[in-house]
Amino acid sequence: MLHRVAVLSITLLCILLLCNAQSESGTHVIQLRLAGEKRKHYEGRVEVFYNGEWGTVCDDDFSINAAQVVCRELGFLDAVSWSPSAKYGKGEGRIWLDNVHCTGREKSLAQCESNGFGVSDCKHSEDVGVVCNQKRISGFKFIRNQANTIKGLPVQVEDVRIRATYSHRKRIPITEGFLEVKDGGKWRQICNEEWTEMNSRVVCGMYGFPGEKRFNNRPYKLLSKRRKKNYWGFSVNCTGHEADLSDCKLGHEVELKGNNTCGRGMPVVVSCVPGRAFAPSVSIGFSKAYRVEQPLVRLRGGAMIGEGRVEVLKNGEWGTVCDDNWNIRAATVVCRELGFGSAKEALTGARMGQGIGSVHMNEVECSGFEKSLTDCYFNRDALGCSHEEDAAVRCNIPAMGFRNRLRLNGGRNPYEGRVEVLAERNGSLVWGTVCSDSWGTMEAMVVCRQLGLGFASNAFQETWYWQGDSSADGVLMSGVRCSGTELTLDQCLHHGKHIHCPRGGGRFAAGVSCTQTAPDLVLNAQVVEQTTYLEDRPMYALQCAQEENCLSTSADKADPSSYRRLLRFSSQIHNNGLSDFRPRAAHHSWIWHECHRHYHSMEVFTHYDLLSLNGTKVAEGHKASFCLEDTYCDEGIQKRYECANFGAQGITVGCWDTYRHDIDCQWIDITDLKPGDYIFQVVINPNYEVAESDYTNNVMKCRSRYDGHRIWTYNCHIGGSLSSETEETFPGLLTNQLSHR
Repeated sequence: MLHRVAVLSITLLCILLLCNAQSESGTHVIQLRLAGEKRKHYEGRVEVFYNGEWGTVCDDDFSINAAQVVCRELGFLDAVSWSPSAKYGKGEGRIWLDNVHCTGREKSLAQCESNGFGVSDCKHSEDVGVVCNQKRISGFKFIRNQANTIKGLPVQVEDVRIRATYSHRKRIPITEGFLEVKDGGKWRQICNEEWTEMNSRVVCGMYGFPGEKRFNNRPYKLLSKRRKKNYWGFSVNCTGHEADLSDCKLGHEVELKGNNTCGRGMPVVVSCVPGRAFAPSVSIGFSKAYRVEQPLVRLRGGAMIGEGRVEVLKNGEWGTVCDDNWNIRAATVVCRELGFGSAKEALTGARMGQGIGSVHMNEVECSGFEKSLTDCYFNRDALGCSHEEDAAVRCNIPAMGFRNRLRLNGGRNPYEGRVEVLAERNGSLVWGTVCSDSWGTMEAMVVCRQLGLGFASNAFQETWYWQGDSSADGVLMSGVRCSGTELTLDQCLHHGKHIHCPRGGGRFAAGVSCTQTAPDLVLNAQVVEQTTYLEDRPMYALQCAQEENCLSTSADKADPSSYRRLLRFSSQIHNNGLSDFRPRAAHHSWIWHECHRHYHSMEVFTHYDLLSLNGTKVAEGHKASFCLEDTYCDEGIQKRYECANFGAQGITVGCWDTYRHDIDCQWIDITDLKPGDYIFQVVINPNYEVAESDYTNNVMKCRSRYDGHRIWTYNCHIGGSLSSETEETFPGLLTNQLSHR
């Protein structure tokens, strides 16, 4: 039951967010809330309700101890951090508290030492903010007073759940059931008398679903009559654009009278539509969830499903969104459009890496009800916006139980270990290993994503140095081949029940190590287009190149006085990701090249090819080995890698490695090529030897016309930068998929 407390002769409201501040005699009764811009429900500007009005707290002398008191008073487990100088925007009204000193043991901010209520020499530019631990205090009692004043205050409860009926419990994801909130340590139902579709929309969004739908109410009515009910004491008022129930307001207080509490109503039932990727069966979700064949919006660069840099399609070209005014409403429109729920976070400052091409949208403003981000108001002029300001999102996705079917064992930390899968054998579920034959980066990427551990940094084919569970040594999965887009390892191609693993499991079982960030290499297509030319070079000047196999096979029998015709160009490879690109091979295994006078750290780093218009390879460059270094960097970024003197090799974030057109092997030998139209293709990191956040942009394609004397190179573009319709003007490009083996 909820308690009513009268305090002094003036009854003040202590909502959800208020605990026992009035318990000690002489202590002022206050109530707290978190407010402000670009925030999640567990962070914000600290606001205090005192003497009938809301005000703020000055950051002078504020500490993590004071933040702990604030967060616990709001029902959160503890504080993570605090921020001075109005990080969440300037508040309004009085500055109620200044020079606050807390030990951290106080039950209310009102019990901490301060100058006294209303005594302050601060401005609102000094308003303090806090970030709380998302977890709620179990059994926390939110004391509330004065029923007529609770309306309009935010909903705060320990937890929320959709409780499926017995017949639906085994369905994944759970899309329908009674809605329950946890308050004071107990699960309670909400009376549906004032419940709206907008409320359901918000709840569905929280649980990773793009929208709500109608359902058959009869079975729920019958079920609720047989059940003992325990109602929550409030109705809820959402407008529909909120990302979380905690952003909604409280409605009327419900008088608690046991089973008669809800009058002519019954407990709230919510039914949601799963997005296409999460539909329990093929038919469900396809027609209802909003998703077009050629989407106008996509996510790139995120490790998990439902997160990434936001990119939009305009005039057949993909571009990014500037983060000016980027907020949770716009992020939620993106998430729902793509078949996810509402947004958990609206990210700014290229937190998911930098995109390429144009910045298509700026100063986006959404109501939250748009079908697509492209329906929102925005400024088409993105002048002054660079890719350092690319907007990104993290979306709520349904609970699919992915992490329960897979585990890492024996590693030194939770991010690495032998991969063990849960599978049914002889009617019971058992743990076992994965055969490491053909195991590579793509398979490791899927494992790390399924476990929520980010990107793969390494894929291991031997795991003898990790002591896994000996009872799980048996191989349960073999022949695994992933494209990299799968949500779970069992969605990848594999042998099924007939295991074939010549080396067996145990020490040869597959393993991974995962990381939260990854590099992202992108070739500058414009530089390739601008630097392409033909050179006829005599064989006697190509001895070093021939030793390194940089000429076509016909050169082996060529006369030493003959010439080779070379298609030359420069390549400029940028690292737009969030971590440095480092070769997998350690220093000791690098190969010294006498011709080039430096060590090559990667056996295969790029492929240079000319293809016929139907995708058949007609000429290739054999630039097998590379030394990686920072040739140039963006302003303010220090070079870290260089090839000289057996130095460390790699490409730093924000730097690029330039291979000039006039160096050995930076060409394709087209001596035997007949005149005609071709496709010129460059692929970076073709064997996926090093993990990246986005492989689609590792391919560059151009149109080429050769008349036997001259060559024209035009329409160069990076893979994934154009719409699929535009890609089709390059016949053979979509069918000529690169193999990663």
